[in-house]
Amino acid sequence: MIKEKIERKLTRKLMSEILSTDLIDVIKEQNMPFQQMMAFFRCATMEVETKFKVLNEEFSLKYDRNPIESIKTRIKSPESILNKLKRRNLPLTVDSIVENLNDIAGVRVICSFPEDIYLLAECLLKQDDITLIEIKDYIQQPKCSGYRSLHLIVEVPIFLAQEKKPVRVEVQLRTIGMDFWASLEHKLMYKKSVPEDVAASLSQELLDCANISASLDLRMQKIRNQLAQYEDEP
Repeated sequence: MIKEKIERKLTRKLMSEILSTDLIDVIKEQNMPFQQMMAFFRCATMEVETKFKVLNEEFSLKYDRNPIESIKTRIKSPESILNKLKRRNLPLTVDSIVENLNDIAGVRVICSFPEDIYLLAECLLKQDDITLIEIKDYIQQPKCSGYRSLHLIVEVPIFLAQEKKPVRVEVQLRTIGMDFWASLEHKLMYKKSVPEDVAASLSQELLDCANISASLDLRMQKIRNQLAQYEDEP
């Protein structure tokens, strides 16, 4: 057992050193294009985040409610980008990153109710500067683990001093319950020290929790919709 742990640590350390060396070489060769590309992705997340904030403000003014609980943005780290290219046996170049990876820039929108997820997605996709590249509905068709979320890959233009550039962003929309569940599942996936039998038991427990959470989301949505029928007239 101790020997296996030591071997795993040595393997991780070796892989880390290899990735770091490759990463240094890539950045040295393509430093300016790489930094420019990352800046483009940061700008694209700001564009998409702003669009959702505007929609939330509009709903607040028109309907006195906010469909968005919170918005999170992230940009993949250079190490994570390089690791993904290597796993797919793709060239370690900026062009390869732009052409093959759609999830460098990410925006996660946390909603109160499932209906709000589809409402916000529809509103975003109706905007004439947004191009839908791909959609995966893990709410209607959850993953076998129980994971639920609506995933969109969209292309949004960013306006630079001398040009307009389309950039791809991954958008994830989920309820508070879905987000809490996904966070817990993520911890289990990356806890390599958990014995297999314990991990299997926890996975089943998480699947049960996912089903309960989904049911609760729908029940609370039904209550919200019933209450909306009795709102006071302005």
